[in-house]
Amino acid sequence: MPFTYNRTVRFQDTDAAGVVYFANVLSICHEAYEESLEASTINLKDFFINPSAAFPIVHASVDFLRPMFVGDKLLISLIPQKIGVDKFEITYEITVAEVVVAKAISRHVCIDASSRSKQELPEEIIQWLETNRRDAKKPMRCGGSPR
Repeated sequence: MPFTYNRTVRFQDTDAAGVVYFANVLSICHEAYEESLEASTINLKDFFINPSAAFPIVHASVDFLRPMFVGDKLLISLIPQKIGVDKFEITYEITVAEVVVAKAISRHVCIDASSRSKQELPEEIIQWLETNRRDAKKPMRCGGSPR
């Protein structure tokens, strides 16, 4: 089952037309990614500041199905999947009132932070992938509590 993250659309997320600016959808998805890491007991400070391994995004895409407006209550579901010894992909589904409004994908590759060369995924990420995969037994919600 996917990890879920709740988020309210803020004015700063929108464009002049009053809908969520396209690039901000990826930012919101990244927030959900960070929450899922933290829920899996990964220390975000250690993960992002001077890590031995980094996980840059090498591909991202979003399909917009309906507009999102200020005040909308978003539910972002994410499911990561290992796609190689050195990479993983996360699929996101964003819903408002149980209606899917956007779908996104981010693909990450694992690199040595110093040499910038590819390396195998570390154990903590493999564990995170296992915990949050599609058929995992205990779905997690924002804050790390089982649903």
